[in-house]
Formats: sequence, structure tokens, C-alpha cells
Amino acid sequence: MATPAPIRWDRQIQRRLAGGEESALGELYDQFAPLVHGLANRVLGDPRAAEQITREVFTHVWEHPEEFDPAQGSMRSWIGTLTHRRAVDRLRREQGPEGGGPDRGESPAEPSSVEEQALAEATAARVRHVVTSLPRALRETLVLTYFGGRTYQQAARELGISPDTAKHRMRLGLQLLATALATEAAP
Repeated sequence: MATPAPIRWDRQIQRRLAGGEESALGELYDQFAPLVHGLANRVLGDPRAAEQITREVFTHVWEHPEEFDPAQGSMRSWIGTLTHRRAVDRLRREQGPEGGGPDRGESPAEPSSVEEQALAEATAARVRHVVTSLPRALRETLVLTYFGGRTYQQAARELGISPDTAKHRMRLGLQLLATALATEAAP
């Protein structure tokens, strides 16, 4: 697929959302809900919390479509960033200042539809596959920061590297992850 088509679609969806077109939100949800749920579940390790994050992200997109800036990246990357930030914020709130947190195994998750569950699991599996195929240094930094909820400064301390190196590895790892997932999604 040529690059202009996704950019054009992103802008069209943004305009439709800004105009209050509910079907645009439905299309966006159909396109990105598996990504959002899978990413939130990967960060939080809790399908019920991931469902809540998914609702929050799409509510935010519906209420603030003007925040999407096509010059900064794709709709997919914007939604992924919103998801990651909300999931990490929630993880940090749950863990508190001591780094502990509630036992996630206490309450079983209610399954969503079988199709949604399968799509979320497939997305999570693709992300895991891509992350495990990254070079070790990038993978370690990405797992600690993006999935583990640590800042790049905390990851730098844990890995014994400079904060600039951690930031660079995190950025490069995310770029490689996004490129690999976009390549897999292309027909």
C-alpha cells in the first residue's frame, strides 16, 4: 500500500470525528481496538484493566480529535502513544511509590467477545514476536521502559548505561517495532 493513502485516511477520520460522526469512531475502533487492548494488556497484565484503558483511549479520541497532528505521525502511532501513556500512568498509580502493587491474580477477567479476545491475543503475539527479535540491548531497554513502565532514567540505572543511551535505545526500539508491525499489517 502506498504511503499517501493511510495519511489521507487519517485526516479524513480526524475531520469526521471533529464533525461528530459516530460512524468514524466505529471505524477507528474496528481498526485499532485490538492494538489498544493488546498494548494495554501487555503493559498492565490485566485484561479487565486493558478493557478500561481501551474505553478511555477511544473516549479521548472522540472528545479531542483535534489533538491528532498528522505532521507528528500516523493515527495508529498517536493512538498507540495515548494507550501507552494511560497504561503506564495506571501501572505507576497501582504500584505506588514503593513499586509494589495489588496482586493482579485476585479477580478473574470477564472475557470480551471471542473475536475481540482473539484479535487482542494475535496483536499481543505479533508484538512479542517483534520485540523478541530485536537486538538484546534494544529489547532490554524497550521492555523496561515501554512495557515495564519505567522512565528511561530508571532503565538506564538498572541497565548500567547513560540516560542518553537508554533514550536512544528506547526510541530506536520503538521505531523498529512500529516499522515491523506496519510491514506485517500491509497487504
